[in-house]
Amino acid sequence: MLPRFRCVPVASETAARWRATGRDDRGGVLHRRVVDGPGFPCRHCLQLGAPGEAMLLGSYSLPHPRGVCWTPSPIFLHAQDCARFEAEDEIAPIVLANGIVSVRSCDAAEMCLYDFGHACEGRDVAAPLLRALADPRVRAINIHTARPGCLLTAVERR
Repeated sequence: MLPRFRCVPVASETAARWRATGRDDRGGVLHRRVVDGPGFPCRHCLQLGAPGEAMLLGSYSLPHPRGVCWTPSPIFLHAQDCARFEAEDEIAPIVLANGIVSVRSCDAAEMCLYDFGHACEGRDVAAPLLRALADPRVRAINIHTARPGCLLTAVERR
């Protein structure tokens, strides 16, 4: 039986706070960008921004891992409200559309599990993701863009 999972977008409260205040998780001013090509993945609806749409770029504080392996990540959000991604057992569209992604896993001590680190094309992420989900040592999984290293989505077991 395949592990059940869910791609976890940024919380709606975080997206609303960014839009209302114009400030990111570190207190920095959000950058407003208009989609003019590829590379504008919204971390709330987990869809790519469409040409001409306004996006917000800021620093996001990842929930996991914490401790020594923690790092903030630049992320995009739609400047206007968008529906939060809620699908189950479905890889987020922004992951599948990405040229190269990395799957990063950590254990209950929030330490990186290097044997589960994997880089591949977004469309090929299912196998390494399911491998990590199936291992009981894995507590949290994040999928990042492999080149710049930005968080695309967290993934949790259902």
